[in-house]
Amino acid sequence: RMAAAAGAAAAAGLWSEVNRCGQNGDFARALKSVNKILQINKDDVTALQCKVVCLIQNGNFKEALGVINTHTKVLTSDVIAFEKAYCEYRLNRIESALKTIQSASQQTDKLKELYGQVLYRLERYDDCLAAYRDLIRNSQDEYEEERKTNLSAVVAAQSTWEKVVPEDLGLREATYELCYNSACALIGQGKLNEAMKKLQKAEEVFIFALIFLQDVTEEDIEAELAIIHGQMAYIMQLQGRTEDALQLYNQIIKLKPTDVGLLAVIANNIITINKDQNVFDSKKKVKLTNAEGVEHKLSKKQLQAIEFNKALLAMYTNQADQCRKLSASLQSQSPEHLLPVLIQAAQLCREKQHAKAIGLLQEFADQHPANAAEIKLTMAQLKIAQGSVTKACMILRSIEELQHKPGMVSALVTMYSHEEDIDSAIEVFTQAIQWYQQHQARTNHGCCVFQPKSPVHLSLIREAANFKLKHGRKKEAISDLEELWKQNPKDVHTLAQLISAYSLVDSEKAKVLSKHLPSSDTMSLKVDVDALENSHGATYVRKKAGKLTGDNQQKEQGDPSLISWHCCSAGKLPKNYDPKVTPDPERWLPMRERSYYRGRKKGKKKDQVGKGTQGSTTTGSSELDASRTASSPPTSPRPGSGAAVSATSNVIPPRHQKPAGAPATKKKQQQKKKKGAKGGW
Repeated sequence: RMAAAAGAAAAAGLWSEVNRCGQNGDFARALKSVNKILQINKDDVTALQCKVVCLIQNGNFKEALGVINTHTKVLTSDVIAFEKAYCEYRLNRIESALKTIQSASQQTDKLKELYGQVLYRLERYDDCLAAYRDLIRNSQDEYEEERKTNLSAVVAAQSTWEKVVPEDLGLREATYELCYNSACALIGQGKLNEAMKKLQKAEEVFIFALIFLQDVTEEDIEAELAIIHGQMAYIMQLQGRTEDALQLYNQIIKLKPTDVGLLAVIANNIITINKDQNVFDSKKKVKLTNAEGVEHKLSKKQLQAIEFNKALLAMYTNQADQCRKLSASLQSQSPEHLLPVLIQAAQLCREKQHAKAIGLLQEFADQHPANAAEIKLTMAQLKIAQGSVTKACMILRSIEELQHKPGMVSALVTMYSHEEDIDSAIEVFTQAIQWYQQHQARTNHGCCVFQPKSPVHLSLIREAANFKLKHGRKKEAISDLEELWKQNPKDVHTLAQLISAYSLVDSEKAKVLSKHLPSSDTMSLKVDVDALENSHGATYVRKKAGKLTGDNQQKEQGDPSLISWHCCSAGKLPKNYDPKVTPDPERWLPMRERSYYRGRKKGKKKDQVGKGTQGSTTTGSSELDASRTASSPPTSPRPGSGAAVSATSNVIPPRHQKPAGAPATKKKQQQKKKKGAKGGW
């Protein structure tokens, strides 16, 4: 009895210690006291529960789950369902957590909160939305703001991944988390400018909220802002501002945030910007997508996009085996997805195995008819690259859901025209027109009611008629033009085409149809001739003149000088232009092509150095002989010489006249050189 009393007293003291440590948040010390209690009574339910809670608070989720599974007889699902489900959730055993929650006999508020988180991780957004709505409706506590934040996150996920137009929940965007989630929802709708404004508001609200927070570290601030800035960069990337986006992405990476999910997304986005360029940078960035825990931070579509880009990067870096391995893995995970098989086909094409690539695409198209259209378009592109245009046309015409589309019709007609297969081109037009005729009629109470032809239908008929006229199929074109004219008898353009076509086949029919043309009076255009002639683009302007009678009228009719013609404005004259001197007729030719060009005299100055005594000039004696200058007859000056001659036959062109001060300048230079010389004989 005394031993039992002593044990009870010790247990009471230990429980007091556990209570005190729990209130102080010292769960490590509380765990030691709980273990001592369990040594006294190993099946104490309360002590086991406290031990699980202490382990969870210390982050030891695996050990806590082990304690629960070890004592299943004592810790039943009704007693510890929430703790077990929470440990499974934190250990990323999401399916197990869902089963634990659903197996609980009583759904407490804590289990409902955890249920919403589990549904979000499983990407069951509709069920998750209903769960949070129920929680907000039936709960009133200090966690209401967090529930609204989670609700807005679900709406943003629906808009982004399921392309669901989000409903207005009427949430007041009082926190930066709500602003951020609202921006994500707008991005999913393609409203990028509005989303950018929301992100800027989220940043402002966050910075303003820091004023009231004292225990926030700089790392926490950078981490939160990095998420906002990353989303801003993504918007820039979608808007085509790739340089700005790349700069912001790299700034975030330099901060080294602890969120591996954020780093993986940013690295993936940088890889998509680089594409087949800067592959070495992409190979560095791809390592960030392989960090531990990334698969638990991102959605399935995000992880799938990262794997697709890894396969493409392997292809661009000529890692053929790695590319095939990744694309095959992706195809096994998503057999109906197009990208894995397209990547495999692209890799085969890089290896010059086009036939094998086409066979692979054909096999996929046969297995997945719902996605056959896009695959066949790729097959046709490969056939065109090989020069097999006719086979490409056959593949395109096998896509039934696209046969009547104007783009497909235009492509087929162009390709058949290139191959000079006019009959097949006309057949394409005919099939498309027939498709619209069959789908134009609708049944109304057993009666067939025909509606007016659609604009696309009429456009196809017109294009077919023009094509047939161009290639000499006049009778077939007439049939199409008559169909168009019946639809719109007031269409003068179609009537004119029809008359023109009949004039080549049946002139009498053309005359009959020409009676339907409107008269010239009804077709006259109200044009102000004077205003047209006086407009800026008119070639001439008629002079305004008074009333002319008699001789003046005859003069007006016979004198062409009364019409003032616009002429070009005179060009600028050279500065040394002399109106008395006849310009050089060869002034427009390059100097080397003129008749008087003799080439440059090379080494003239070198030849003159050292000739004569010191102080003598290099001028020739003949130039200093005044008697010779007076008696000798004047000679024609060379082009470019400085002599002035009054005879018109030897006039120097204005562009070749040297400035008057040029010789003087030369003499001055010689004088300076002479004056500065040192030494002597």
